[in-house]
Amino acid sequence: MSDITTLPLLRHLRSAPTTHVLHLSHGRTRHDAAGVSFWFRPMSAAISEVPVDDRELPLQFRARTSDFQEVFVQLTVTFRVTEPSLAARRIDFSVDLGTGRWRASPLEQLGSSLTELAQQYALDLLARTSLADALVDGVAQVRSAVAAGLADDPRLTEIGLTVIGVRVVALRPDPEVERALQTPARELVQQEADRATYERRANAVDRERAIAENELANQIELATREEALVTQRGTNERRRATEAAAAGEIETAAEAGRRTTMATADAEVTRLVGAADGDAEAARLAAYVGTDAAVLLAVALRELAGNLPAIEHLTLTPDLVTQALARLTAGSS
Repeated sequence: MSDITTLPLLRHLRSAPTTHVLHLSHGRTRHDAAGVSFWFRPMSAAISEVPVDDRELPLQFRARTSDFQEVFVQLTVTFRVTEPSLAARRIDFSVDLGTGRWRASPLEQLGSSLTELAQQYALDLLARTSLADALVDGVAQVRSAVAAGLADDPRLTEIGLTVIGVRVVALRPDPEVERALQTPARELVQQEADRATYERRANAVDRERAIAENELANQIELATREEALVTQRGTNERRRATEAAAAGEIETAAEAGRRTTMATADAEVTRLVGAADGDAEAARLAAYVGTDAAVLLAVALRELAGNLPAIEHLTLTPDLVTQALARLTAGSS
């Protein structure tokens, strides 16, 4: 609102750029512009202030479709007073010259008229539209119908009002009907979710089966390789045993040959030694042929003495000497 300064017999008004001021004095127009500032006499002046900025009017109402279903409509209408002088002459925008406030409620009057007109166009459209179509295309259709109807409505033109835009915020059925309509979609979504779950489980089973088959194939491959390894090890062991047996036979034969050769050599040595000993003994005995008995006895005693252990003390008794002499004498005779 404009600022009014009070002085004796005079008053000063200063308006904002978004406010159009219409000043009449004695029925003649003194000022008719926005953002003006002037002095005036309160006893002869009549001043109206019309806002020329963009304003929004939110609307909420219920409508009925062609299939007798109620829907809740929420929209916003943006409007502006483009002919403030015309609006000031059709609607009471006069202000109190002492406080600068409106004497009436012009904006509420504009809002009421705009609300009724917007509701009328929306109700007319929805009354010819089914609930399903309204929920699918109703937002765009209601916006277009209300915007076109308000733009061409002569009652708004007569008061200098212009609708700049219409926004439909919501278009919903009753909660129970909305839940009923949501049920098929929810069931479809649930079916899709179940199908995705089943497919995921099936894929998991397929992957597990593939993993199990891969593990089984690996086990079979390992068993086959282990069998080949065992066979190769057996072949190697048999070959090793065969070669060891052949080597043992060769070694045994060699040892037997060596021992046979050694035995033959030892026998030959023994035979030769025996023959030499026999020849020596024969020669020695031949040397004693024709030798006196006393000499032979002396030789025998010498041989005996050579084979006897060491004698440290020898005691000769008369009896022993007598017997020895007797034996010697008997042998010589």
